[in-house]
Amino acid sequence: MSTTYKIEKSSVSVAGSPATLLRVAFGDPADNSQIVRDAESRLQQLEQEGLNGSLVLINGPASLAVAVVLAHHLVHRFAAVGVFDPKLGSYVISAAHGAAYNLGDLIPQETVQPA
Repeated sequence: MSTTYKIEKSSVSVAGSPATLLRVAFGDPADNSQIVRDAESRLQQLEQEGLNGSLVLINGPASLAVAVVLAHHLVHRFAAVGVFDPKLGSYVISAAHGAAYNLGDLIPQETVQPA
């Protein structure tokens, strides 16, 4: 199991609609060449468990290299991807393939509730 990058999945609700929350975090010290492989491995594991839907929210730190790995996997499996911006206290829709969300839409953190 990966120890350099952690991705934990939970089900949440946003304005009454189901969504997926991915909490991400760095683990054991390593360089990006290892961290991206560990992030990829964890995402593949989550995909086998069923990682898809209308909206995924990402909360936590990521290097640019890891963010690309996350984006590569998630934009193919979700209609919209939101990334938490602590300065805004909201998730910013950073990828969208549908009518429910537009690029740049904000989802305030307080509207994200446990499912």
